[in-house]
Amino acid sequence: MAKYKAGIVGGAGYTGGELLRLLINHPDVSVSFVLSKSNSGNPVSKVHADLVGETDLIFSDELSQDIDALFLCVGHGDAKKFLSENKVNDNIRIIDLSQDFRLERNAVIAGKTFVYGLPELNKASIREAGNVANPGCFATTIQLGLLPLAKAGALKTVYTTGITGSTGAGQSLSASSHFSWRSNNIQAYKTLNHQHVGEVMQSLDQLQAGFSAGGEQLNFVPWRGDFTRGIFVSSQLDCDMDETEVQQLYMEFYKDDPFTYASNEPIFLKQVVNTNKCLIQLEKAGGKLVVHSITDNLLKGASGQAVQNMNLMLGLDERAGLKLKANAF
Repeated sequence: MAKYKAGIVGGAGYTGGELLRLLINHPDVSVSFVLSKSNSGNPVSKVHADLVGETDLIFSDELSQDIDALFLCVGHGDAKKFLSENKVNDNIRIIDLSQDFRLERNAVIAGKTFVYGLPELNKASIREAGNVANPGCFATTIQLGLLPLAKAGALKTVYTTGITGSTGAGQSLSASSHFSWRSNNIQAYKTLNHQHVGEVMQSLDQLQAGFSAGGEQLNFVPWRGDFTRGIFVSSQLDCDMDETEVQQLYMEFYKDDPFTYASNEPIFLKQVVNTNKCLIQLEKAGGKLVVHSITDNLLKGASGQAVQNMNLMLGLDERAGLKLKANAF
């Protein structure tokens, strides 16, 4: 029998669907309700057709307080609105998957303080937290590629490119997420102006104080890719260390993190799709270092990391419910 109960607000989108898939198979947690006013009364499997035969849950329009953890899988701005309009008991751990509370200046609402939920950076704080702001997908992938260098004080101006699958744009159709547009197509977007840069800089400053003070220290160009899920990021910077020294730096930094690995071999996206992993590859050419990092944007970049945070907050095995097989072929 499950020891803990969880509720989900906004379970009809991609992140809500992935969260349901993880939680209905979690060994220590059961799902008490999935709140979606637009789908109230409908079976969850009617919206998430891959869950036919997996769950009998019905979408609800009411918030229950008889839970241990609450996931907010709502749009950006809607998490803040929900908590302003609905009282959530202080004993309930909240994991918010929107961007509303990721920055320190926005981390408090209605007497609740949110800890930035990147386990590889803030694991001790997450374990003690009542509320966690789940990082963004690009932010997670970029940070995990750069954190060891920041801890060593070795970060210099970084030039980063990253490509993401169509699920990163959410479930609502737009011109650039429609199949006929995405197929055989790529596009740069939000060049040097992506919303995740702020949280990345906040975390890098946490380990290398004053890194952001140098001005344009992280130059990020994101791309829309012709595939459904996954993120591949490449970050380039000047580095005086040799490749062996850098590799050891990464191995040491992530030695106690069960989902993040530095690889000695070239990495490719299918290694992480459908998993909560982040894989990192380092390449050195003269005084230049390129750090490649890859994640599944819906798992380590969203719902998988949210479950990882819940596990830490509830004192469970960090890996519980997250032992997933990659789509290797």
